[in-house]
Amino acid sequence: MRPAGDLRHALLKAAHDLRQQGQQPTLRDLAHHAQVGVEAATHTVKNLRRAGLLAVAGHRRVEYRNKPVAVYTPAEAAQQAFVDLAAVFTNWGH
Repeated sequence: MRPAGDLRHALLKAAHDLRQQGQQPTLRDLAHHAQVGVEAATHTVKNLRRAGLLAVAGHRRVEYRNKPVAVYTPAEAAQQAFVDLAAVFTNWGH
């Protein structure tokens, strides 16, 4: 297996950085923060989602598109949110 490339590392770091700042980044936000091209980021984000390293956290409206766009989060953050919600429902009746 090939080692992860610089583009992949840059986009993952951008996702973590923007998540820590409380933002929900779109693909363009990730590309801008990582200082990479949008087209290259598009292909890499698809691969990161397929590898299970990024997850779609929802959708939001932006001014440059008519339809809502996906917002991304690192996969471990998405799983952590799911686990916390499951714990809330488990302990609801106690």
